[in-house]
Amino acid sequence: MPQTLMKGMLHCALEKNKIAMTTLPQKSDNPKLGLVIDLDVCVGCHACAVNCKEWNAGGHSGPLTDWNAYSGSEKHNGRDDGAWGVWFNRIHSYEVSENEDSRTVHFPRSCLHCEEPACVTVCPTGASYKREEDGIVLVNADTCIGCKLCSWACPYGAREYDHTDGVMKKCTLCIDRIYNQNLEEIDRVPACVSTCPTNARHFGDLNDPNSAVSKLVEDRGGYDLMPEMGYSPTNKYLPPRARGKSDNPDQKLNVEASKTDQESKQIPESNQDLEIKNPLLRWVDVVLSR
Repeated sequence: MPQTLMKGMLHCALEKNKIAMTTLPQKSDNPKLGLVIDLDVCVGCHACAVNCKEWNAGGHSGPLTDWNAYSGSEKHNGRDDGAWGVWFNRIHSYEVSENEDSRTVHFPRSCLHCEEPACVTVCPTGASYKREEDGIVLVNADTCIGCKLCSWACPYGAREYDHTDGVMKKCTLCIDRIYNQNLEEIDRVPACVSTCPTNARHFGDLNDPNSAVSKLVEDRGGYDLMPEMGYSPTNKYLPPRARGKSDNPDQKLNVEASKTDQESKQIPESNQDLEIKNPLLRWVDVVLSR
């Protein structure tokens, strides 16, 4: 029987009978570390993906193999697979239109460190596991056999198979960074968070209702990705705001007052109506006017 067919039959049997080969830790009041991603301000620059790759290539999960990264012409194992590699963070861009509001939404995708991760319970060796102390989902490369059951069980496509090492790899929330006492406290955040130029990524304890990330989720209506799957992702997404609108009434008043103030000002019809008081600017104006 082909190996892929055997794996598929095993996966179906496990799902049908709800057999857990690796158990999850008991739920507790321990910290639940995760990310909150703001889709309203993400510009799809891929800085998070690149910095994630740079940090983790020499960290807990390194190396992160790339194959034929700059060309799709070479073949791998006899197949023309094009460019591929191990990336813990991938960004997808979509054209979204609702009523008359149309925009491009950039959607970062990585492991969501679910509370009920099927990728853990389906693992036959215990290589995929969820930490009790902070809820982070990890892979032990020493016991991973590369069966890929976890990647098939994950509906978010967060697992990355390293063809060179023959094991599964994934986002670690930069566990070797967030607990690194040699770093300044401000730097003890995942690499993707530290490098985001628009502050679209936030990190913290989502089990603490008073944490900054929990308040952000509450204020902005943060949501789970594919909640119908029942995996209870820890990471949350903040939805894009409607363009030209604000939920803050004070901000609305300020905008309207600004418009009224601008409309009340008369704009000179020609440059002759402008009085240039600065001597240097007057000289520049004379020179450019010749």
